[in-house]
Amino acid sequence: MAANLKTSTATKTKYRITGVVKDALGRPIKHAVLSLQGSSGKVVAHASSNDAGEFSFNGIARGTYAVVATSNGFKPATAIVAVSTKGAAPVVVAMEAEKAVSLAVAATRLDKARNSLSPDTGGSKYTFTQQAIQQLPQGSNTPLNQVILQAPGVAQDSYGQLHVRGDHANLQYRINGVQLPEGITGFGQVLSPRFAQSISLLTGVLPAEYGLRTAGVIDIKTKDGLLDNLADVDFYGGQRGTTEPSFEYGGSKGNFSYFVTGQYLGTDRGVEPPTSGPTAIHDTSNQGAGFGYFSYFLNSTTRLSLISGTAINHFQIPANPNQPQMFALEDVPVYPSAKVRENQFEQNYFNVLALQGTVGENFDYQLAPFSRYSAVTFNPDHTGDLIYNGAAAKVFRSDWGNGFQLDTAYHGITDHTFRVGGYFDAERAEIDNHESVFPAVGGVQSSDVPISFVNDLALQTWIYSGYIQDEWKPIEKLTINYGVRFDLYDGLVRADQASPRIALEYKLYKGTTLHAGYARQMTPPETELVSVGNIKQLSGTTGAPASKGNGNPTVERDHLFDAGVTQEVIPGLNVGIDSYYKKASELIDEGQFGPALIFETFNYNKGRVWGVEFTSSYNHENIYAYDNFAYSVAQGTQVESGQFNFAPDELKYINSHYIFLDHDQTFTNSAGAVYTWHGFAFSIDGIYGSGLRSGFANTGNLPYYIQVDGGITRRVTLPNHGGVLEFRTAMVNMNDHIYQVRNGSGIGVFAAQYGPRRALYGGIKWELPFTKSASAQTP
Repeated sequence: MAANLKTSTATKTKYRITGVVKDALGRPIKHAVLSLQGSSGKVVAHASSNDAGEFSFNGIARGTYAVVATSNGFKPATAIVAVSTKGAAPVVVAMEAEKAVSLAVAATRLDKARNSLSPDTGGSKYTFTQQAIQQLPQGSNTPLNQVILQAPGVAQDSYGQLHVRGDHANLQYRINGVQLPEGITGFGQVLSPRFAQSISLLTGVLPAEYGLRTAGVIDIKTKDGLLDNLADVDFYGGQRGTTEPSFEYGGSKGNFSYFVTGQYLGTDRGVEPPTSGPTAIHDTSNQGAGFGYFSYFLNSTTRLSLISGTAINHFQIPANPNQPQMFALEDVPVYPSAKVRENQFEQNYFNVLALQGTVGENFDYQLAPFSRYSAVTFNPDHTGDLIYNGAAAKVFRSDWGNGFQLDTAYHGITDHTFRVGGYFDAERAEIDNHESVFPAVGGVQSSDVPISFVNDLALQTWIYSGYIQDEWKPIEKLTINYGVRFDLYDGLVRADQASPRIALEYKLYKGTTLHAGYARQMTPPETELVSVGNIKQLSGTTGAPASKGNGNPTVERDHLFDAGVTQEVIPGLNVGIDSYYKKASELIDEGQFGPALIFETFNYNKGRVWGVEFTSSYNHENIYAYDNFAYSVAQGTQVESGQFNFAPDELKYINSHYIFLDHDQTFTNSAGAVYTWHGFAFSIDGIYGSGLRSGFANTGNLPYYIQVDGGITRRVTLPNHGGVLEFRTAMVNMNDHIYQVRNGSGIGVFAAQYGPRRALYGGIKWELPFTKSASAQTP
């Protein structure tokens, strides 16, 4: 009797079916009419969706049902749901518009699908929207590195370098989800915020598709002429001989859309100078850059796009006056250091062709072949470099990388998104070094007549990578991303590694999200190096290195742990804290060791990096403010490659001590605010640094510094459809704080570099009247 009663009770148990109705863009459809049909086709329940597109059927018995949705302007849609003893999984009913999908809708849907190929579960993501970039004091005229400096855990260095979470460079740049291949390090910024719809910095434990360069991923979503139909010209400039005209133009015709932008920058302060005054000696720079994004819809679910960019920059190397002459040159009794004239020429070109689309409702893909060529030419002052350095080197380095990237995502299994992909890159580097030095005996110059050497070589590297991962939601509040990637590097050395990754994100309750993760990582060395043959050639000259060791740079292998929490305290106020620890073997670092201002790669046998980041932001009506603070420690021990760059006493000390890396900065802070009032926008931002390392074996550090920038913008709509004028005034380093980014000491530091002095800039941008806003095109 008891058994029969139990069976009868189970049969009568009722369940609840819940779901949401969405359109092709994933937007909720309100007031849709829904019916629930049983396996016999009989309607057993009715419902309608609320303003959020949500619906529910209550008191439903076990079985298989069809949810049928109808709504004005949309074709009827059906979704199948099974009700078991565990209940029913949430239902998503996707409705297709009765009219053909417009290109704007198709583009937005494909952009969303492309974003689904690149998850960020478990890591930290800091995003600058197009509006946030425009609200910086200098707006889109802000160099990319200065934009990223406002993110948490980012420390500035000279020559436009950035250090994220205690790493030297090790940054990966992606455009629309495609990783750009390596380029030669130089002074100029290759990418501009001007073409960005958004810029995100991803750090921490990243999913398995992110590899090779993992300290930070700078992910740029470009403007699209279909969604960003615009045309403007901008004239910007000011003190320090600064002139920066630029333009943007985007539109579409039929299935084809385009967006192009170009800019020129002329300035008398191109490189951080070794002098503290506002006017540097021999520091003029001319920089030009262009970018284009072109796309063509093969059909409503398939898009072919081309990304193309170039940057050509020329820099004078600033002179350092009143330096003592260290070497004697035949027939040149006096040569003031203020007369030294060095120059550097940089070229960068890249192209990406991407085929991206969706198959059915559950499969997204992107296949993108790419190519990038970069070159740096350093032209010395032959006389001056010989007299002050004992060596004058004309250096040419180029790198040509070609390959492809494949990413796929499958959403067909409830609560799972499977991703599989790969990456291949073949690079050829040419390294030419033409150097003049003096003969020497025991390190002492023995003749004032220089001798010359030529050392040219080429290096071929190959990188093969693949990954597989699953993003799983076992319950509504929990997301688990786990996977593994495999990387094979064949270049300076041959090395491979399988790297497992796992990250969890848990929404504890509304407004509170916890995340934690672990990642195994492998980072290949840069293709730049000094050959053993060059060192032997320089023996018995003033260019001979202090030490003779010269192991080849090798790959770095890491264990990375990350955990953090974000909290919405009140509406508009968000705070977060994130901590990380990295244990490294063969830790990669870089330094500038020779007379040419080009970096060289070397390894520490062991490394350890850890830190904590605090973030906060407040957004309410006409005010937005943020503050980011970071504590970081980065250390290494035992130099394993490129030992010739170090003095013997430094090598001895490092072999028995963990030392701070030259780019280590203990405390870093960025803060800013924007206030709008009667058509004016007042903005201010600032950076604080406790100082990079300096002195013998990086045992010291520079003084702290604070730099505050401010700006005012005003937009005026011209009558008779004349477009919009935007007026901008900006002041850099408003407090005119004099500070050194480098002081010329420390490992791999060649000369002192000072931060910018106070300077006033202004500009006017005309948004031409013959374009339409994206909102006018999007249904």
